[in-house]
Amino acid sequence: MVLALLVCGLVVLLVAVGLFVFGLRRRLIQRSGGTFDCSLRWNVAEEPDTSGKGWVYGVARYSGDRINWFRVFSYAPRPRRSLERSAIEVLARRAPEGEEELALLSDSVVLGCVHQGTRLELAMSEDALTGFLAWLEAAPPGQRVNVA
Repeated sequence: MVLALLVCGLVVLLVAVGLFVFGLRRRLIQRSGGTFDCSLRWNVAEEPDTSGKGWVYGVARYSGDRINWFRVFSYAPRPRRSLERSAIEVLARRAPEGEEELALLSDSVVLGCVHQGTRLELAMSEDALTGFLAWLEAAPPGQRVNVA
């Protein structure tokens, strides 16, 4: 009986510590500012896939001429993807369709892009999209910016 209570207490403690670390990591990512919620789908086909598969929820952070993208449900302190401003080409913008609406946040807009030859999709709120496009267009003189 005592052993069972000890094991249950240990499990509860580990879950609490795990949740605390998730929250602390998110706080540290957002501490420097310039962050927004952004789902990512990497290496997609040319035709839009509305099945909702492949979307990963994350947080993106502006960092100079890069966007660093972090998975929300991860303990990794480093970004999962880093997108260079000069290598991002915006292809299309659309509303989520079909089962995508369930996989993404309710007010999301899907942005189809190419980054260094890899097709990807970013889903973010309309406000975050406005900021993202302004950041892309604010590239230093002489840099190529492709916004559709």
